[in-house]
Amino acid sequence: MLKDFSVQSLFMGCLTAFVGFASSFAVVLHGLQAVGATDAQAASGLTALSIAMGICAIVLSLTTRLPISIAWSTPGAALLASAGVVEGGFPAAVGAFLVCAVLIVIAGLFRPLGRAVASIPAPLANAMLAGVLIGLCFAPVKAISYNPLFGLPIVLAWIAVGAFRRLWAVPAALAAFALVLAFGVHVPDGALASLEGSLLPRVEFAMPVFTLAALVSIALPLFIVTMASQNIPGIAVLKVNHYNPKPGPLFAATGLFSILSAPFGGHAVNLAAITAAMCAGQDAHADPSRRYWAAVVAGMAYIVLGLLAGAVTAFVGLAPPILIEAVAGLALVAAFSGSAMAAFQHAETREAAAITFLVTASGVSFAGISGAFWGLLAGGLMMLLQKFVQMTKR
Repeated sequence: MLKDFSVQSLFMGCLTAFVGFASSFAVVLHGLQAVGATDAQAASGLTALSIAMGICAIVLSLTTRLPISIAWSTPGAALLASAGVVEGGFPAAVGAFLVCAVLIVIAGLFRPLGRAVASIPAPLANAMLAGVLIGLCFAPVKAISYNPLFGLPIVLAWIAVGAFRRLWAVPAALAAFALVLAFGVHVPDGALASLEGSLLPRVEFAMPVFTLAALVSIALPLFIVTMASQNIPGIAVLKVNHYNPKPGPLFAATGLFSILSAPFGGHAVNLAAITAAMCAGQDAHADPSRRYWAAVVAGMAYIVLGLLAGAVTAFVGLAPPILIEAVAGLALVAAFSGSAMAAFQHAETREAAAITFLVTASGVSFAGISGAFWGLLAGGLMMLLQKFVQMTKR
């Protein structure tokens, strides 16, 4: 096993972890805080997710000898931001995280449920995701309006670097955010001392509460988004690179680690999609049978980054919230454009997808249930109605 280790895999694994963490941790923090988490609870969730991701990647990659990359659910975190605080507060959200994790395990072990998720029309799933993401994607523009001297450097760094190397665009925006915070934002007295005190990792246990509103507003949409936007594409990326793992056990494993992280604030652990291509591609190693070490190294790096999550959260907390939302929005632009294009690609499903998108993007909740669920339901009913009308015309 050690003979398969290489410097190339070491470099790619570290790069994968850095890109995966830096490009979307802001989305995770914002999502957790949006459903009622305090700064300490959000930091705990970030730590729990990172450590769970790391251990899961190491275990799966070493046991299968395949480059199994693991990530947190970035679209799921964006979903949390749109769901907002539900009845019962953050404990109810934690209860929803647990339900979602159990559903992922069942989807892996019980094939009919996995097939049911896969059978959700792709245009509707993508339209719901696009509706969830669009709110955060407005944040960069709002940041410029809030203060051009703060917002513009972040956006320009993302544009300039992304024009040459798209993979580094969000880390560049994050670096610009750090410079803006260091030289432009007034830091209150004693804030740096509190930052030093956050270097030690801390996790906070949240006793889960189970409510119907949280189940429908958070758990079910989070499950659908995580499976449709992360787990299923993650398998597809592996197959494109000529790896053919059995999906069920991988889904169940990610669900198990999601269960372990949920009581500490983690919303969902899943197969990586974007960073999976980094570990599974030729840049990780010329020999496909040795690329699994890139995923193992990435897992180790995620654990280290997770232990520093408290300091990361404290540093981010010094800035106006709109600036970190801007970084999060930039991190989701590619995901939004991809899901929107997939949602409206086919003319026959375009109207149903539009309804799903509009209802979801409205952010309006009914009976305490978020728009993501109602959007998917409205689009599904529209699609069924269209099929019924077509059948009656025959």
